[in-house]
Amino acid sequence: MAATLSTALDLHFTSSHSSDAKTPFFFSSPLRIRTRRFTIFCKSKPPLDLAEPQQNPSLSEQLKPLSLTILSDTKKDQPPQPHLVSKPKSIWVNPSKPKRSVLSLQRHKRSSYSYNPQLSDLKLFSRKLNDCYLSESAFFAALEEIPHPPTRENALLILNSLKPWQKTHFFFNWLKTQNLFPIETIFYNVTMKSLRFGRQFQLIEDLAHEMINNGVELDNITYSTIITCAKRCNLFDKAVVWFERMYKTGLMPDEVTYSAVLDVYAKLGKVEEVLSLYERGRASGWKPDPIAFSVLGRMFGESGDYDGIRYVLQEMKATGVEPNLVVYNTLLEAMGKAGKPGLARSLFEEMVALGLTPNAKTLTALVKIYGKARWGRDAMELWERMRSNGWPMDFRLYNTLLSMCADLGFEEEAERLFDDMKKSEQCRPDSWSYTAMLNIYGSGGEVEKAMVLFEKMSESGVKLNVMGCTCLIQCLGRAKRIDDLVRVFRLSTERGVEPDDRLCGCLLSVVSFCEEDEEVEKVLSCLQKANPKLVSFVKLLEEEETSFDTIKDEFREILNEATVEVRRPFCNCLIDICRNRILHERAHELLYLGILYGLYPGLHNKTAEEWSLNLRSLSVGAAHTAFEEWMGTLSKVMKRQEELPELFSAHTGAGTHKFSQGLASSFASHLKKLAAPFRPSEEVAGCFIATREDLISWVQSRFASTAITA
Repeated sequence: MAATLSTALDLHFTSSHSSDAKTPFFFSSPLRIRTRRFTIFCKSKPPLDLAEPQQNPSLSEQLKPLSLTILSDTKKDQPPQPHLVSKPKSIWVNPSKPKRSVLSLQRHKRSSYSYNPQLSDLKLFSRKLNDCYLSESAFFAALEEIPHPPTRENALLILNSLKPWQKTHFFFNWLKTQNLFPIETIFYNVTMKSLRFGRQFQLIEDLAHEMINNGVELDNITYSTIITCAKRCNLFDKAVVWFERMYKTGLMPDEVTYSAVLDVYAKLGKVEEVLSLYERGRASGWKPDPIAFSVLGRMFGESGDYDGIRYVLQEMKATGVEPNLVVYNTLLEAMGKAGKPGLARSLFEEMVALGLTPNAKTLTALVKIYGKARWGRDAMELWERMRSNGWPMDFRLYNTLLSMCADLGFEEEAERLFDDMKKSEQCRPDSWSYTAMLNIYGSGGEVEKAMVLFEKMSESGVKLNVMGCTCLIQCLGRAKRIDDLVRVFRLSTERGVEPDDRLCGCLLSVVSFCEEDEEVEKVLSCLQKANPKLVSFVKLLEEEETSFDTIKDEFREILNEATVEVRRPFCNCLIDICRNRILHERAHELLYLGILYGLYPGLHNKTAEEWSLNLRSLSVGAAHTAFEEWMGTLSKVMKRQEELPELFSAHTGAGTHKFSQGLASSFASHLKKLAAPFRPSEEVAGCFIATREDLISWVQSRFASTAITA
């Protein structure tokens, strides 16, 4: 079954690497690891001969015989039940190798009789300990009523039955003070297992050091418990330390420990260590389970390493491991991060063909991949397929589909999805669903639909979040419905919406295209409640006596207090406000400060053959200002009679969104108004080019009398 998992990838590779048919495909890193000497665990003992490997018993397996012999209510004179009689396990012994140092069942002495007259009393006592108040004093007070001094076996069973972890720890400490019998490894293991449920790594590590100091043997169960607890607590460095210590003692990790440490190394970004450990385990006879392959797939997916993902598929095929749904989900997410939507689709079809039913996580991963690749139609076809097949859908999947529709401008499709959610019993629209619809209507200028949706949210009791408020205010601002904007802002804040930097940037952008002073004041009154310092800076820009140094200091303070994502939009909006209010000199000052503070990296690019201006990250007003600066610089270069390139280009980008406002069209209109000799490129959309001769002639005629400030 696993043999078909990499079929699509094999075909893909064959078609693209047919020129060298003699060389088998393995991506370079694992191939090097195969032939490289392992240095990480060079001090460990050589692996045992595992032609017929001995199984390491888990903690539950060790306790099972105790429960069968001591907790049984069978009378002494009754014959043993057939289902309780098990055949002795055959143990393979290699006479040339020392016996593996692993705690086994034969080392734990147990009672010869199933009947124990003290058992009933101890059961009641154990229940009483579990029911007592969770405090050390209350627990030790209850211990004083123990009916019989516990034997080794009874103490183990009580220890294993106590919950939560605090009571297990209390009872273990009490046992150590009683000196009734030696505290062996299994007592520590049971206690550590309980502490692991409580994520108490420090207590577990303290017990481990106590074992070392007292000469109590740490077996592979002990190490596995320590390592997995460290992983759960995100103490990855600690997990590595104890794993390396385990290897130095010559103990062989079990499957759980191997998978856990592989995950630890992967989360630490130690790719080569992961591969070294994987190869070492394979060489010692370890057969990876689906969890191990999920770890490898996720690791390669995080770095977008397609060759690594293919290596995982090859290894699964070689080991005969049948991939389960978890592995497929991990590999699908990895394909998305590697930017392989086509291969992700092939992998999904392979999974369905094998008879596995995708869950909501599978479908969400695939929808994200399609959305990122802008495969909107494929995503909507997948949705129809989900409905017809009755595949599971949850809130996250619905909202992922709605967000994809918002990104791609699929208004009708989003409305059908939204109606489908309203008819659903389990996945009725929540705050994020409404936000996606507000984003769609806001981006498309559907003001009436957005307002109707806003009113329905209030009627349905769905809370508006700050993102939905931002989308709605942006829509109302572009429609010049300022009074409705003020009302929505007031109602939103009254209902608990806390304005963030994005909402402040949205209000600032509305100010940038308000034409009437009255409208500007209304919007600024809203912004005053969210960010008073930003309003003060806007008014400071309008004052002629404000010096450049003052503008510089105040602007730096505003940027320092804002999140990184909104700093450039803030600067763009402030430049637009200055352009609209005929404050062109201030606009140029702000553009200079934006460049100075690193808000517009890569704005200018010069080579011997071409000078280019990258306007993709600028607003309309900021793009016009940057073009003026560029031409002003060109005029000064011409006066100095410096050599100029043959070609000049300005790049605005094409804008793939259906609702894109179109910087390219606005910039084209601006060039036409200036009669600048830039023409649209026939090869690159959103690119305007001009030759040196045409541009020199235009600059000389236009800027001879009016110099542009640099």
